[in-house]
Amino acid sequence: MQISKIDQDLKPSLNIIGCGHVGSVMGRLFAQQNVFLVQDVLTRSSASASDAVAFIGAGRACADIAELRSADVTLLGVPDDQISAACTALAATGLLNENSTVFHCSGALSSAALSAAIACGAAVASVHPVRSFADAETVAQQFAGTFCGVEGDPRALQLLQPALLAIRVQLVALDADAKTLYHAASVFACNYLTTLIDTALRAYIAAGITPDLARQMAQPLISETLANIFKLGPEQALTGPIARGDLVTVAQQQAAVTAWDSTAGSLYKALADATKQLSQRRSA
Repeated sequence: MQISKIDQDLKPSLNIIGCGHVGSVMGRLFAQQNVFLVQDVLTRSSASASDAVAFIGAGRACADIAELRSADVTLLGVPDDQISAACTALAATGLLNENSTVFHCSGALSSAALSAAIACGAAVASVHPVRSFADAETVAQQFAGTFCGVEGDPRALQLLQPALLAIRVQLVALDADAKTLYHAASVFACNYLTTLIDTALRAYIAAGITPDLARQMAQPLISETLANIFKLGPEQALTGPIARGDLVTVAQQQAAVTAWDSTAGSLYKALADATKQLSQRRSA
């Protein structure tokens, strides 16, 4: 079996383009575990690049893509809608060749978004940590055990997988064609859960509960519900009027919520319809 660069204890160089929370956390962990030599960091501005370098504890802040040096590996941490353009700009520097590896951290896009790098002969992959990166410092401290969806060509994965295992992630092989649906699942579990809880808190407040008390009331209910979902499964964790078949109450709540906030009313209806299907699975 061919031994990877990581196994040989060689230290590949790493450039990071777009070093927000995800790029900064991964850069710090790669540097701490001594799997990559963090070399050049390019972000929106010199100031943000300097901040990223300080967070990582390694690397050199760059103000322009022309300042980048050749690297074995490049992490593209830019937003999804900028990945293709950033890759094209990187390819135009002439720094990529058949010995280069380029990967992005998008959950929605596959490695095919890096077509400009592929045209240069580079190996490409996508690496998506399934975490909320709202608090980068906390995520960096508690990253061990994070699930990480990966896909790409074998050359890229041969180099990246040992590095990812070194920062103690749990690798999940992804189907490139299903990445959009895969990422939507993460959005439901994280972003839309946040929106749902925000709606619940606003409804409490609209009903006359103070904001602080609303959070105190909601927290144990949310925590207990999540615990039950992962202990018992969604079907058995479901409680409330739909689970009891009390559709009169559901209709009354629908009217009250819609009268308060039409957007929340539409959300309530969509969730009620989906919850009826969940309830039917429970009784099947």
